[in-house]
Amino acid sequence: MAIHVKIPSLGESVTEAVLGTWLAKEGAAVAVDEAILELESDKANMEIAAEAAGTLKILKAEGELVCEGDVVAEIDPAGAAKAAPATKSAPSQTAVTPDNAAPASSDGAEPFLSPAVRRIVEEKDLDAKNLPASGPGGRITKADALAAADTPTPAALPPAAAVSRGDRGERRVRMSRMRQLIARRLVDVQRTAAILTTFNEVDLSAVMELRNHHKETFREKHGVGLGFMSFFSKACCAAAQVVPELNAEIQGDEILYRDAVHMGVAVGTPKGLIVPVVKNCDLLSFAGIEQEIARLAAKGRDGKLAIDDLSGATFTISNGGVYGSMLSTPILNPPQAGILGMHKIEKRPVVVDDEIVIRPMMYLALSYDHRIVDGEGAVTFLVNVKQELEDPARLLLEV
Repeated sequence: MAIHVKIPSLGESVTEAVLGTWLAKEGAAVAVDEAILELESDKANMEIAAEAAGTLKILKAEGELVCEGDVVAEIDPAGAAKAAPATKSAPSQTAVTPDNAAPASSDGAEPFLSPAVRRIVEEKDLDAKNLPASGPGGRITKADALAAADTPTPAALPPAAAVSRGDRGERRVRMSRMRQLIARRLVDVQRTAAILTTFNEVDLSAVMELRNHHKETFREKHGVGLGFMSFFSKACCAAAQVVPELNAEIQGDEILYRDAVHMGVAVGTPKGLIVPVVKNCDLLSFAGIEQEIARLAAKGRDGKLAIDDLSGATFTISNGGVYGSMLSTPILNPPQAGILGMHKIEKRPVVVDDEIVIRPMMYLALSYDHRIVDGEGAVTFLVNVKQELEDPARLLLEV
């Protein structure tokens, strides 16, 4: 009897994914726990492993949209005798780890590439021999290939003098299935939630002074830097105690209130921004928050985030300021009711005690679901965040 290969849980609020690359070919003999499929969602990539040994029969092609529970392949146990022992053990619901390619050749020959890496090399017309190899044993990982694809070479850029303005044209490129999926989800969020954004600004003088005074001692003791994110996370946790609707969600005709704050924190990876979750953020110290963010960010850069790392957030912080954004209106990450947008810190003249002074200022944006959060509650939440940050002793004393 054939064993069905089904799409596992895709994580909270994720309903669809794209079949990325079949790592095993049609009719191939596969072993238990051998990675056979790379699955792409708008939150992360993950590998699907064979639950039994046998011969693989592929039912859905690369690029197709799939949902949780869909059967995408079958494994015939009758072919188990042909399957060699798996060279790698991969849980069925972990994010993609560095590609299981063999070490790059040192004699000038073409290096071995995993299917996922080879697809990028072919699509981007890369020279595999010159790709960096940061994986174990000198392997070329997907992150290596993506980074090389995003870095133009001098030969790829025509001399400015050779470009004629009259020859400048257009090109049409089909959106990838993943980009189509992300685009549809963003539109769906704005169609199903009543999103509204309120703004404020915060003087970060006290935070910066406290941070500069203690950052070296903090790093020596805790082994991690003291960043701004821990201050903002603690401030949002405190504000959620005052306005619990921002840490709640709508389920049918009921509102689910949560005591714990699971903070989604946007971090950069070679494939773009992802939002891993700092669980029970409200119970963590500053050091605990910074250590957890550093751990999740490292897993994200290495492509090792699991579904559990990306699921369960009750509130999100997005820091567009690291890219120079002055102001934005962030979009909710359903089913959450709120998301805080941080922005670039700029020295600006402000009035303090009837005097004009120069202070490091940041604009804050709170987008919220107006179905559950009233305007008064949203403004109260953001004002509380501002007050906590302008007087960070409140965060330490919990007042």
